[in-house]
Amino acid sequence: MSTPRQPPRGSGERRPQRPGGARPKPAGDPGRYPARGAARTPARNPGERPRAPRQRTSDPRRPPERRPHPPAGRPQPRTVRLGDPRRRLRLVTVALALVFSVFAGRLVQLQLLDSDTLAVAAGANQYYDAKLSAERGSITSSDGVALATTVDAYDVIADPTFYPADKTKIPDAPEQAAALLAPILGRSKEQLATALHTPKTKWVMLAPRQGPDVKKQITDLRTSLTKQTDTKECRAQKALLGKPAEQGGRQHLDNACVNPLVGLGFTESKRRVYPAGGLAANLVGFVNSDGVGTGGLELQYQKELAGKDGRVTYASGAGRVVPTSAGGSQQLPVPGLDLRLTVNRDIQWAAQRAITDQVANAGAEKGYVVVQDVKTGQVLAMAASPGFDPNNLRAAKADQLGNAAVQDAYEPGSTAKLMTMAAVLDSGSAQWDTHVTVPNTLQRSDRVFHDDIDHPTWYLTLAGVLAKSSNIGTIEAAEHLGKTQQESNRILGDYLHRFGIGQSSGLGFPGETKGILAKPESWSGSQQYTIPFGQGLSVNALQATSVFSTIANGGVRVTPSLLAGTTGPDGRYTPAPAGEQTRVVKPETAKTLTGMLESVVSDEQGTGGAAQIPGYRVAGKTGTANRVDPKTGKYSGYTASFIGFAPAEAPRVTVSCVIQDPVNGHFGGQLCGPVFKQVMEFTLKTLHVAPSGSEAPNLPVDWKP
Repeated sequence: MSTPRQPPRGSGERRPQRPGGARPKPAGDPGRYPARGAARTPARNPGERPRAPRQRTSDPRRPPERRPHPPAGRPQPRTVRLGDPRRRLRLVTVALALVFSVFAGRLVQLQLLDSDTLAVAAGANQYYDAKLSAERGSITSSDGVALATTVDAYDVIADPTFYPADKTKIPDAPEQAAALLAPILGRSKEQLATALHTPKTKWVMLAPRQGPDVKKQITDLRTSLTKQTDTKECRAQKALLGKPAEQGGRQHLDNACVNPLVGLGFTESKRRVYPAGGLAANLVGFVNSDGVGTGGLELQYQKELAGKDGRVTYASGAGRVVPTSAGGSQQLPVPGLDLRLTVNRDIQWAAQRAITDQVANAGAEKGYVVVQDVKTGQVLAMAASPGFDPNNLRAAKADQLGNAAVQDAYEPGSTAKLMTMAAVLDSGSAQWDTHVTVPNTLQRSDRVFHDDIDHPTWYLTLAGVLAKSSNIGTIEAAEHLGKTQQESNRILGDYLHRFGIGQSSGLGFPGETKGILAKPESWSGSQQYTIPFGQGLSVNALQATSVFSTIANGGVRVTPSLLAGTTGPDGRYTPAPAGEQTRVVKPETAKTLTGMLESVVSDEQGTGGAAQIPGYRVAGKTGTANRVDPKTGKYSGYTASFIGFAPAEAPRVTVSCVIQDPVNGHFGGQLCGPVFKQVMEFTLKTLHVAPSGSEAPNLPVDWKP
């Protein structure tokens, strides 16, 4: 049932009539409206029954009640007609349904149809994987001074898209940049200009691994040019670019108002440097443009020096690295090992200086010096001339980049007679004082043999044969090794093999030659007589040095070594294993041979007088051999050499000198004797070796018939 409705003020509902049937007063009649604040009581006729209030009806057919016009003088209220809410609701519902349908379809595509593909793509786009380069280990001398190390460097790069004329407003920006950079980078203007004339790429390498000094030069120059282009005049020129000619417009700028280095940049890199320059470069070697060992010890110990690269995976979003991510990972690189060599830096310097000077004085093709500790087999120096600077490989010739002391195979000549005498003495075929008659010539097989000089018949002891370096006397001594020539060949071949001839020295150096030593049963008719005095076989300089060190060490051969030890990333030093020891001849044989070698140096008839060192007893042997030209394979020129050790009574060091194809002289004592003396004297003082306290035995070298 509807609630009784109270008619509002001014509604169209008719009020009860006053007594007498009078009509209501018009608006403004004080009798019609009570005073403000007075109670309004509707008037009715006396005795009239009150009328019940009208009830609200919900009959839709009933016409709406008409509202009376507001009283005159009062403003009419503004009528607002509201839209149909049901229609609006239907539109919103349809729109939402369409939106949710699109979302649902996309979800189906992502979750069901393309889920695998998108997962792979998301993983690739979300994570960035990069290599963390390991720091390459250093190579140091025996006292820990760096011979090769790695330092921070910078790659000089450029963006060629900065250099077209329409951008720089000058026609020759690449050429101007090249002219400025060429003297700094050490490259030609043409190379640099060509690199900058590639506008289809945004990156070119101008010079890799440049030092901080180069970066500073370029940065300072670029800053200076930037200030120069920011003058009032240049700003005025730039303001006129592109304007019509009648307004004073310009198409190009003056050169002074353009910075041609604007497109340059730097990326951090690493650079291998060699602080000692060419010192021991033939040993240390070098790396290629990728920092990988390519020669010498850099190549031999590439794996140990390089270490192990690490990896890092970063989560990325919007092209930026997300520093914390559950999917990120990092494997730190392991730095390479530091190598400590057996090379004494001071002795190496003395050896290089001595051989370099003598090669120049003799007009020779090349030469090398080896210094070895006779007890440990450690190489204290290994110098070659001509050398090279690994910091500037462009200036070196290809044949200078190796280590000729172990890579050259040469016929040793008379220094090999020591091995023949060792075989003769150790086998008991003769004694040092055995009498040997040496004619001027000797016919054997299809050849006639001579000594280096014509002479009357010599009557020499076996010690004298070695002292005077007689080829004929050596042949005669070797013939007594066996009952037949074949047996003599076999015995001599066995001793040569024991001394390490025809096999690796054990150093393991890249490119090292084993030399050439044919099997005794295949020695030719003449070869079986030339091998005893050092022709018909070949060795490298380290092998030859090791032969003398074996005698100096009491007949025990120690495998040569260059590596003293390594230092790991944890700073722990690990010494290298000691060289393998092999007995070659009996101790008494070695002692006798030492006395015979002293006669070569100390006796007035010996060939090694130039190697004498005041205060020290020296044992050594000269060598002068016909040289095989490696280019033609034929004999051409000479190989001069001297090898010896000191002090003879308590040997400490062996020094060898070899000079190839000299022009000014060719005898070993003449050319290499002084080099030996200079290097050995310096070495003995450097190692604080006390002078000899006794005289040489001076074994007799001849006898009277």
